[in-house]
Amino acid sequence: MTTRATRSPRRRTVVALAVVLTVLSAFVVRLVDIQVVSAREHIDDSQAYATGAKSTLYGARGEIVDANGVVLASSTTLYDVQIDPMLAARGVPKRDTAGNALTDAAGNTIMRPWTDVAPTIAAVTGQSAADVEKIVSDALSANPGSRFAYVKRYVSTQEYRALADLKLPFLTFPLHPSRTYLDGAVAGNLVGFVGSDGTPLEGLESLQNSCLAAANGTLTYQRGADGVIIPGTEVEDPAVNGGTLKLTIDSDLQWFMQQLIAEEAAHYQADWGGIIVMEAKTGKIRALAETKTVDPNDAGASSPDNRGSRLLRVSYEPGSTFKPVTAATVIEQAGLTPTSTVETPDRIRFPNGAVINDSESHPTQNLTLTGGLVESSNVAMSQFGSRVPPATRYDYLKRFGVGDGTALDWSGEPKGEIRDASTWDNQTYYTTTFGQAFTVTPTQVTSLFQTIANGGVRMPAQLVESCTKPDGTVVTPNLPAPVQVIKPETASQVSQMLENVYAQGTLADDIKIPGYRLAVKTGTAQVPDGHGGYKDNLFMTSLAGYAPANDPQYVVLTLFNEPKTNTMSSANRSVFKKAMTQVLTHYRVMPSGSDTPLLPVTQ
Repeated sequence: MTTRATRSPRRRTVVALAVVLTVLSAFVVRLVDIQVVSAREHIDDSQAYATGAKSTLYGARGEIVDANGVVLASSTTLYDVQIDPMLAARGVPKRDTAGNALTDAAGNTIMRPWTDVAPTIAAVTGQSAADVEKIVSDALSANPGSRFAYVKRYVSTQEYRALADLKLPFLTFPLHPSRTYLDGAVAGNLVGFVGSDGTPLEGLESLQNSCLAAANGTLTYQRGADGVIIPGTEVEDPAVNGGTLKLTIDSDLQWFMQQLIAEEAAHYQADWGGIIVMEAKTGKIRALAETKTVDPNDAGASSPDNRGSRLLRVSYEPGSTFKPVTAATVIEQAGLTPTSTVETPDRIRFPNGAVINDSESHPTQNLTLTGGLVESSNVAMSQFGSRVPPATRYDYLKRFGVGDGTALDWSGEPKGEIRDASTWDNQTYYTTTFGQAFTVTPTQVTSLFQTIANGGVRMPAQLVESCTKPDGTVVTPNLPAPVQVIKPETASQVSQMLENVYAQGTLADDIKIPGYRLAVKTGTAQVPDGHGGYKDNLFMTSLAGYAPANDPQYVVLTLFNEPKTNTMSSANRSVFKKAMTQVLTHYRVMPSGSDTPLLPVTQ
């Protein structure tokens, strides 16, 4: 029988058990919250509390290499020398030859004062002892508890090792990835450079930063009272290195072309000059050389105008180098052939009032379409071109890329400009047939000749071969598809005419390369004066062509801006011959083994 006396102890026991269970449940809930629900937050808090320091682990910025794997840009390591002023002011223990700390009779560690240590540091960093001492005294004056100051930033690995060997507990050495350009100015106009803080500032360093950039990591750790890292306390979030950027550029060929254009531009007193070498069948650029090229190792030594690429940021009226477009247009749209003729005086007034002149006086002659290119006659080409409606001619210029830029997608690269045919005035109606009233870039001129050389197929211009990610994944650029601009048979006919420009024009003796058939065209473009007119007797001169013409392998464009000692395109003959000869030799291109079939120039 249960009595009131027996029920009370049992009730108290149940109540006590319930209280205990409630408390335990609260602890369990709290434990789950701490270890599961809010685990990440508490881990971060605990690390922030338990670890006394955090440092950045820098990933290495990716390399830039040429088409053959030759390194053009790579990362090296520089170091900051940081000091703990409060710890340094205490001095460092004197040690015996075995490295043991010395003590006095009372067992106290004998300390070397900071003023004795500062000269040792200064001897490595190249500073004066007084300057090093002042760094600590200034920091402590501003804050008696100061734990941070810079002794020197961006020291070399050699200096870092010398300082680290001193084993001074108040010195730390955070590293900084730095950039080095092993070939100096070779392809400097393309590679670009980075700032002292690692920010990409120009060229492919900037444009391809998504490939090259590294992801930094962190290292957190605990330090003892002497500033030394406590073993086993390190927590690492590793860095990820950047990828390797492979270019289409051949650095050996680039070096030669840079030397060549510098010599030739100086000889003709040109404002600047450039050379582009492109593979005819692929559109890959093997050299893009120009004068006043920046050395990325010391970009500040170059003026701002010379730190980028003029060749990729200039546009101009191409002049006669675009006459082959007119020839292709009239062959396909007017049914003309290389032997079609037109009566050609040296000056003509058209029914709409437009007046067109040839560059030199000459008797009236019956020029063929081939002759119009050989003689580079504006009068002949304007008459041939006018047989096709302007809208159609506009369409062909657009097909060849005028006004649409290139696949290079270079920062600041012009697209070229051309007005719609419906807006052409009386003069523009004709001048567009010989490369005036619209603008292009040097790369677009090179692509024009690549298209003709490649059976009428325009390949996208290309400077980047691939990006190899740190995990080995190879990413190739997303390029536009090739475009069949003109029919293969049209390209073949225009190519034969361009061969005759070389073989029957005034170029043959000056640019002859024994054993090779060449297809070429010169250009002399007027330079705007900035006031709506053109400069007097100053031109942008060019010579573009490819070889071997019977089996085209490489296209070469040479360009001078405002040459003074020879203002005409004949200034480009020497540099073109030397450039093309080097290309054919460098790539061991077989000779043609045949002669150029000659076409009639007049009838």
